[in-house]
Amino acid sequence: MSVTHDLMAQAARYLANTYARFPVALVRGSGVRVWDAEGKTYLDFAAGIAVDVLGHCHPKVVEAIRAQAETLLHVSNLYHIEPQVRLARALCEHSFGGKVFFCNSGAEANEAAIKLARRYAKARWSSDRYEIVCMRDSFHGRTMATMTATGQAKYSQGFEPLLPGFKHIPFNDLPAAERAIDSRTCAVLVEPIQGEGGVRVPDDDYLPGLRQLCSEREVLLMLDEVQTGMGRTGRLFAYEHWDIQPDIVTLAKGLGGGLPIGAMLANETVAGAFVPGSHASTFGGNPFVTTVALAVLTEILDARLPEHAAKIGAYFLERLQQLTAQYPFVKEARGKGLMLALELTVPARPIVERCLERGLLILVAGDQVLRFVPPLIIGEPEVDEAMRILGLVLAEQA
Repeated sequence: MSVTHDLMAQAARYLANTYARFPVALVRGSGVRVWDAEGKTYLDFAAGIAVDVLGHCHPKVVEAIRAQAETLLHVSNLYHIEPQVRLARALCEHSFGGKVFFCNSGAEANEAAIKLARRYAKARWSSDRYEIVCMRDSFHGRTMATMTATGQAKYSQGFEPLLPGFKHIPFNDLPAAERAIDSRTCAVLVEPIQGEGGVRVPDDDYLPGLRQLCSEREVLLMLDEVQTGMGRTGRLFAYEHWDIQPDIVTLAKGLGGGLPIGAMLANETVAGAFVPGSHASTFGGNPFVTTVALAVLTEILDARLPEHAAKIGAYFLERLQQLTAQYPFVKEARGKGLMLALELTVPARPIVERCLERGLLILVAGDQVLRFVPPLIIGEPEVDEAMRILGLVLAEQA
């Protein structure tokens, strides 16, 4: 029995069956490539689902891990934590200011945002301002609140009853938002670009229109940038593409470069609704993870990776768009920066599986959408290599 098959047998015996895993055991990574237990090499255009923004084992990340592991791993948030403060300052100085709450994941960041929005609305306006308007086909996490906010029924099936206070409307539809916001609405929660919903980019007037509508109705605008943030779309934060300022932004994934961390940023006024005891996280923002996240953020900025993602992403998107004319089952190529997708008229998973067999890791985003979220450090040669493999697989499909 091979190492991989032995591991698969043990996983079936001891792990909860919550993932449809591919029959591969990845054991090592460097840059934009990973290796499995049998020594096969893969070009990684999945990046841990948009997490490994600096690739695998980036020297500055490795050094930050080593140095902090020898210094201090964890202390409670009952005490001041130097790297946590430094990371919070850096995030605020490169966004819209305000204050930061640290946690461990994107779902927790969105959970914190939901709690903050309700608490702020009750204190500022009235006790019945608690509803949050969310988008169909969105994804915000797997906790009960974030699963309820998610606009895809497949994620909540079997977990009913869901929490009250969430309303779903079509994405990229300003008139629907105008109709949905009423006297009970405290916030609108939206991904600047829908990720799990198929990498859907809104019209140019959508987010500015939402911002104006929320301001006029005295409703908070909350942006879930868990997947779009940290340079992924060609700007440090995706909202910068539309020149708006949200009230709350949530981050995770790329922020830790591979380590689990989430963050909620809120403007000064809204953040004031949280006081000692109103929210907390035991591990959130501990010395180890914030040191590494600060190293990741510093490298993203120093290496101008958002600009690089915009340039390489444009080249990649152009290559993907060529496929729409070449194959009748390729419907559309879309996205921003290095958050791209190819919509098909056939099931996407078999194509992902065949790319895996040929040494390319990509993702799905819905039943008929291929998703590409590689490390931000890729160049044109890696794009060309990925396109060569994808081209072979699509030719087989044809």
